[in-house]
Formats: sequence, C-alpha cells, structure tokens
Amino acid sequence: MASLRAGVDIGGTFTDLIVYDDASGAFVVGKTLSTPDEPSRAIETGLAETLAQAEQPIGALGQIIHGTTLVTNALIERKGAPTALLATEGFRDSLEIGREHRYDLYDLQLEMPTPLVPRYLRFGVPGRTLADGSTLEGHDLDEAYVERLARELDAAGVEAVAIAFLNSFANPELERRAREAVQRAAPNLRVSISSDVVPEIREYERTSTTVANVYVQARVERYLHDLEERLARAGFAGSLLLMLSSGALATVETAARFPVRLLESGPAGGALAATAFGKAAGYDSLLSFDMGGTTAKFAVIDRGEPLLAHGFEVDRRYRFKKGSGLPINLPVIEMIEIGAGGGSIARIDALGLLKVGPDSAGADPGPVCYDRGGTQPTVTDADLVLGYLDPGFFLGGAMSLDVAGAREAIGRVIAEPLGIGIEEAAWGIHQIVNEGMAGAARVHTLERGGDPRRLPVFAFGGAGPVHGYRVAAALGSPRLIVPSGAGVMSAIGFLAAPIAFDFTRSFPSRLDTLDWARVNGLFAEMEEEGATLLREAGVPGREVTHRRAAEMRYVGQGHEVRVPLPPGPLTPAGAGALREAFEAEYIRLYGRLGPPVAVEAITWRVVSSGPRPDLRLSTAPAGSGDAASARKGTRRAYMPEQGGMTDVPVYDRYRLGPGAAFTGPAIVEERESTTVIGPGAAVTVDAEGNLAVEVQEPHAR
Repeated sequence: MASLRAGVDIGGTFTDLIVYDDASGAFVVGKTLSTPDEPSRAIETGLAETLAQAEQPIGALGQIIHGTTLVTNALIERKGAPTALLATEGFRDSLEIGREHRYDLYDLQLEMPTPLVPRYLRFGVPGRTLADGSTLEGHDLDEAYVERLARELDAAGVEAVAIAFLNSFANPELERRAREAVQRAAPNLRVSISSDVVPEIREYERTSTTVANVYVQARVERYLHDLEERLARAGFAGSLLLMLSSGALATVETAARFPVRLLESGPAGGALAATAFGKAAGYDSLLSFDMGGTTAKFAVIDRGEPLLAHGFEVDRRYRFKKGSGLPINLPVIEMIEIGAGGGSIARIDALGLLKVGPDSAGADPGPVCYDRGGTQPTVTDADLVLGYLDPGFFLGGAMSLDVAGAREAIGRVIAEPLGIGIEEAAWGIHQIVNEGMAGAARVHTLERGGDPRRLPVFAFGGAGPVHGYRVAAALGSPRLIVPSGAGVMSAIGFLAAPIAFDFTRSFPSRLDTLDWARVNGLFAEMEEEGATLLREAGVPGREVTHRRAAEMRYVGQGHEVRVPLPPGPLTPAGAGALREAFEAEYIRLYGRLGPPVAVEAITWRVVSSGPRPDLRLSTAPAGSGDAASARKGTRRAYMPEQGGMTDVPVYDRYRLGPGAAFTGPAIVEERESTTVIGPGAAVTVDAEGNLAVEVQEPHAR
C-alpha cells in the first residue's frame, strides 16, 4: 500500500495526475479541468477519478507530490498581502532604482516593473553593517525605532514585513535583531529577512526576492493548510511534498517558510521527466518541449542534467526582454516560457496580419470547442478543425469537442477577414504557433552553447505531441521523442525528484588571498543545515548527499560562472585546481580563456539531497503490440505535403509495443494527448515505450 505515490500538477487549463506503484511500476494517469477559484478542488476531484481507475482508496497513497502556479499567479496578479520593507537608512529606494538599467534603449515609453511594496511602505532603519560584516561605529540598530514602526504598520493594516539590510549576507545579526523587534511589537506580522531567504551579494536582487517571499507567504500557507485539510477529510494520511523551482522536493513546512521557491514548480517537473526518460532511452542531451493549455516551455538537458540558473524574473512587462520583470535570486531549472498553448487566442491585428497569443482562453471559458462559453478561436480549435484531434476521444472520451463551433469561430474571426478557407486559416494558426515556439527554442538553445540541429526534441504536455513534429522540423532536429503518458508528464516528473534543498553564502575573495578556514566553515555550516532539514523531512542521515559549487569570475568581470567543487576540506594547495576547474568551465561555455588576471570566488553553494527515486513506468501494451494490430482506422487530417485534407492512419498508443514500426503521416492517440506525425517520417517504439520519430528534412517534405 505504502508504495503508491501520486503526482499532481495544476496548470492554467488542466490539472494533471499520476498514481504510481513504486514496487511494480504500474501507473494510471488522469486529467481534469483546473478550478482557478479553488485549485484544491480540482486536486480532490482528479485524485478520486484517478484512484478509481487504479481501484485503490486515497488511504493507500503514501505520498502526494504537488506543483502549483499559485505563487506565480499571486505575483503577476498582485494578490499578495499588504507588505512593508525595512531597509538600511538611505537605501529604501533601492527596490525601485534597481540597477538603473534600461532593457530597451530606444523605447521612449519604457515600462519598468512596479515594485511589490509602494514607496510609502518602504522605510530606512538606522543601523549599518559594513562589507566585512562589522557594524559601523555609532550606527548600531535602533530597535526602539523598529518596534514603534512595527506597531504603526500593524495598526495601518500591513500584514507582512520584508527586512533587507545592506551587507547582511556578510553578517545577519542586524536583520535578526530587527525581526525579533518586529515580532515583539506586532506578533501578527509575518516577517522575512534576506539573510534567511537569499544570503547573497547584490542588494537589489536580494531585496526583491525577500519582498516576493513574504508578499505571497500568507496566501501559500492558507492554500497548503486548506489542501492538507481537504486531503485529510478525503482519507489521505501520507506525506504531502511540494516541487520547488530547482527540481527538488520540500516539505509543506519548508515550502510555507520559503514560498517564493515554488515559482516555477510545475515546469520543473516536466524538465525532470525529460531528463529521466531521456536517460533511460539513451539520450543524455536533448531539448525538453512542454506545451500545455496556456504556455510552452523549452529546457536544455545537458549531459543528463537540466541546466540550472540562479536567478530569473517574474511578471515581465515584455515577455522576452530581460530586465523588464521582478528579479528573483533563487535556483530554477533554466527554461524559456512563451505564451503559446492550446488555449492561445488567434486574431487579426490592426495591420491585417494573423497573430496567435499570448492571451489565453485558459480553463474558463476555454477554447470554443470546449462549449463552455468561449467565442474566440484558439490553437486547440485549429487543431480540431485540422483533424488532429478526435472530437469524441478527447480526454479518452470524457469530454466531447464541438467541431462546428470551432469552425464557426475560425471562419468568423480569421478565414472571412483574410478571404481564405477555414482549413487554410486553421493551418495558419497551427504553423504560426509552431514557428514562434521554434524561434524561441532556437534562441534559448544557442544562448546556452547548444545546437538545436543536434538535439532530439522530447515533446509532452497536452498539446506538445500535437505540435512536436513540426517544431522539431523547424528546428532541424534529427528526432522527436514522445513518451507514454505525455499529456501528464510534468506530474510524472514530480515522482523522479529527490527531497533536496540548496544553501548559499556570499563571501567574495580572490583565490590567491582566500581565507580557506572561513570557506570550509561556510561549507560545514551549510551541510549541517541541509542534513538537519532533510532528517526532519524523513531522509535517513546516511542517505543525505551534498554537492558543492562556487560562483567564480575573473577579477573585474560583472558576472560569474558556476564551477562544481569536490567534497572535503579546501586548502591553499588546491587553489591551482580551483582555477583549472574554473577555466575548464569557462572554455566550455565561451570557447576560450579570459584575460590573464586573478580569479575570484563570489558565492559558495551547497545542494543537500536525499536519494533520487528510480522511476520506471511499466508500459506493457494490450494485444500483440505491433503497428498493424494497433491501427484504429483513418481520419481526414490536414497534411500540406499531400495537398490538404487527406486520409491519415490513426493508431492506439496503448496497443503499440516495443519494436512496433510504421511511417507517417500518422496520428497516435492516448487519453491525455495526441501525436501528429508528418508524411515520410519513420516511427518506431523503443524499449522504454517512447515513440521515436525520425524527422524529415524540410526540403524533403
């Protein structure tokens, strides 16, 4: 019984679920419409339906792993708690000044991100920590001022306080004393201090991250408390874990303390799934492509690991312009996300051009074909009109699609104004989305030193397999990989994540003058904190591992390179090896060495982790497993290489076993997703149950 685990991913349109048996590898998946007004309701409904397929009660679950967009939505929609900021005297405006960087030099109407804390709630506090961690003489913290201010803020209806003092990464004492003063004077106020949330150099990013953390904390705590109560009433007695943006798992208590780490929790699961399934199929490097109802996400998987970034932005004014959003300095699986999903709305712009997205119909009302009140044509409507989706088999037949409604909407909004046929208009919608996604993926991959022409595309999500073949062809990718259960792959990825947490300490120093004892002390402190946190989460001490890294750069540079470090004490004798490791990573990223100057380390990192689960799904097909027995019939579908609408073979994914082979054009259906394959492409089912599609060169089609 305890071997059963569930993964639950709440997306903008659908909530995806998987119930998995660790002992046997057997699994069942589910998908239900999200309930934005009360997200936990979709979880309860979806679990009940999915467990019914498995013929198991909810009490049989030993663990539920959950990813959510709650934090992202709260920041974008500005639905957090009224928050105040306590900063070092003279620095209260650093949150608004930022780095004084114009992300677009030529935009005279430039919009900068609006701080989460308005200026009238930002306060300078007497007290000054210097860069070496000492307190400036005569400038100790004025605790009486902090207490008086806390009482006034509480009386004025403020609910949360962020404390971010200058140089607190070097010495957190003043921040901790300020927190104690606030809690003495106003116990009801929630407080986050930057030396707990992100003890790193760079004041603006550290302050922005701390503010975001406390801004959403009450909302996340309420949600998690409600979810735990709802699950308990339903009979769940196991453990609830949350997926973090870094691809690790955390307990409810840790997630409630650091809710900002949940920002990209759902997409992280997809990248983990691509990593695990790619490794099993023999692909250590690939391009993860996740297309759902509202967005599409791409992530580069390099040498068996997703790329990690230690900073990203949320609520960008301009989606593709770095610097136009609120900076968050926390680890996240590096990916690019664009407004292209099944619910993306198509329209004719003022110039008479066809545009698609980023606006989405979401789950409510959803695409026109959902027949829930939608009136604007979407990508899903186009895919339905093109014959790629079976109107009677959507979600395995649990939801019928309105073909006539989709045709009417595309005809009214797109085809008639452009003077073209409905199928041609639908194909235009389909291809514009494909080209937009391929363009974003190409830039993202090249910027990270990869070549999209060499990387297989691993497609999943409800809409990813529908569009994966054309996206891979546009990228020049040699192969498309579509796993079984592709429609709920992010939820599946949750099951492959370890319980883990990362720790950071900024201590800038040149390697040739480094205080080795202090650095070893920082590593020992972080590893002890990690071991304690994981023991509290139920991970035996003998199973905890620690990975070290340092952010290093040439003296005078403005940005760092992350360099893995070996375990054990660091000594002066190892300074040369550290520089060699830095230079090796520098060459890998940039193709050459930098100037002949000293190297310095800025930030030291530790990732403490429990064991990674061994996720191997049992995907034995029904019947003989060959292509002939899996063929369901044919359906009229749009293939431009064959002149438009043509009869296309349709295959039952559940009857395709390892070794099955066929040639495109083809449509392969499973309950939660549909794979569309172009003419001439060779398709085989590999030993892991994945569809492996050899993508045809564009000139050959």
